[in-house]
Amino acid sequence: MERRTVVYDAESGDDHERQGTVWTATSHIVAAVVGSGVLALAWTVAQLGWVVGPLVLLGFSCVTYYTSALLADCYRYPDPVEGAVNREYIDAVRCYLGRKSVVLCGCAQYVNLWGTLVGYTITASTSMIAVKRVNCFHRNGGAGAGGDCDPSGSTYMVVFGLFQLLLSQLPSLHNIAWLSVVAVATSFGYSFISLGLCAAKWASHGDVRGTLAGAAVDVPREKAFNVLLALGNIAFSYTFADVLIEIQDTLRAPPAENKTMKRASLYGLGMTTVFYLLLGCTGYAAFGNDAPGNILTGYAFYEPFWLVDIANICVIVHLIGAYQVFAQPIFARLESCVACRWPDAKFINATYYVRLPWPRSSPAAATTTVAVAPLKLVLRTILIMFTTLVAMLLPFFNAVLGLIGALGFWPLSVYFPVSMHVARLKIRRGEARWWLLQAMSFVCLLISVAASVGSVQDIVHNLKAAAPFKNSG
Repeated sequence: MERRTVVYDAESGDDHERQGTVWTATSHIVAAVVGSGVLALAWTVAQLGWVVGPLVLLGFSCVTYYTSALLADCYRYPDPVEGAVNREYIDAVRCYLGRKSVVLCGCAQYVNLWGTLVGYTITASTSMIAVKRVNCFHRNGGAGAGGDCDPSGSTYMVVFGLFQLLLSQLPSLHNIAWLSVVAVATSFGYSFISLGLCAAKWASHGDVRGTLAGAAVDVPREKAFNVLLALGNIAFSYTFADVLIEIQDTLRAPPAENKTMKRASLYGLGMTTVFYLLLGCTGYAAFGNDAPGNILTGYAFYEPFWLVDIANICVIVHLIGAYQVFAQPIFARLESCVACRWPDAKFINATYYVRLPWPRSSPAAATTTVAVAPLKLVLRTILIMFTTLVAMLLPFFNAVLGLIGALGFWPLSVYFPVSMHVARLKIRRGEARWWLLQAMSFVCLLISVAASVGSVQDIVHNLKAAAPFKNSG
C-alpha cells in the first residue's frame, strides 16, 4: 500500500500533503548554497594558493555532504523512515539530544540564519551599486576617466528590503518552490557569466597567474588573517544545514524523505562544487594574487558593460529568492513563540482574506484568496527593517560573509549532525567510529574558531579605516 505524506501545518491549522521531489529539493539547496560566497571565490583561492585552495574547497564539500546525510536521517524520530516527523532543525535536536541542547542549537541556527540575511542584503546592494558603477565607467570611458562612479549602498539596501517585505508575506517554503527555481536559474546565469569573464581575462594575457602559496603581504600577520578570512568565506559558501530539515519537510514519500534528501544534497553540492572550483581557479589564473574581493563589483570587469550588468542583475534576483529560503524558518519561529505566549490575543490570532484577480488557483476559480495576518505583517516587517539597518552599518562584504560562515559552520553543519548520529545509532564512547567522528568535529571546530578571529579582525580594521572619513564628514 502506498504511504501518502501528510503532515500538520501549524501555520494554517490544517493537514497538507507535501509534493516536493528530489529536483525541487535540489533547487532549494542550490538556491541556499550558491549565493554571496561564489563572488569571493577568486579572492579566497588567491589567499590560499594553487595547492591549498582547491583542496580546501573539496574538503569542505565532502564534509558538508557527509554531515548533511547524517542530518537527513534525523528528520524522523526514532526511525529515519517510519518515525515521527521533525519539521524543524531544532525539533530534531530536541528529540535526539534532549532539551539541554535546544538552547545552543536555537541560538546557533537562528543567529546564523539572520546573519545570512544581513550578508545577502550587503551582497545584493553591492551588485546594484556595480550596475550603476559599470554604466558610469562605460559613459566616462573607463575606470580612470573621472566622474563620481561610487554611489552609496544604503539606498539600494532599502530597495532590497522593500522587495523582501512583499515576498515575506508568502506563507512558507511550500509556496515558494517557484522562487527557488528562478533563483537557481539566475545563479547559473551569473556563475557562467563570471566564469566566462574570468576565462576571457585569462585568455587575454595567456599566463597562469598566482603562486603555490597564494598572495603575499609585507606583514606576515596580515597574511595569516587573510587565510583565516578565506576559510570563513568557504565555510559560508557551503553552509545550508540550518535549512536542511525545513527543505526536507517539503518532500513527498515514498521514497523515504531521507533517501530523497541525500540524493538532492549530492546533486546540489556536486553542482555547486564544480562551479566553485571552476570559478575560483579560473579567476585566480586570470588575476593572480590581485584577485578582487567581489568578482562582479565593476573594478575587475566593466566591459562589456551589458554582460556585467546582466550578471549583477542575476545576482540580485537570486538573492531575492535565497533570502526567503533562509528567512522563512525565522518567521515561523517568531510567530510560533508569540502565538504560544499570548494564545487568546485577538490581534495575534486575527486573519483577514483578500481576493486577488491573479493567478488562478484552479481552472474554475476566477480569483485567488490571500490570507493576511496582522501579526505576521508586523513581525516580518520589523525583522527585515532591523536586518537592513545592520547591513547598512556593517557593509563589509568579505568580512561579514566570513564571520557568518565561521559562526554557523561547526555547530550546525558538524557538531549537531554528528551528535545526533551518535545518539541515533547508540555509538558508544571510545569506539573507533566515535573517535573518528569526534576528531572530524574537533578539526572543524578549530577551523571555525580561527576563521572567526580572522573575520572579526577584518571588520575591526574596516571600521577603523572608515572612521576618519566619517569624522571628516
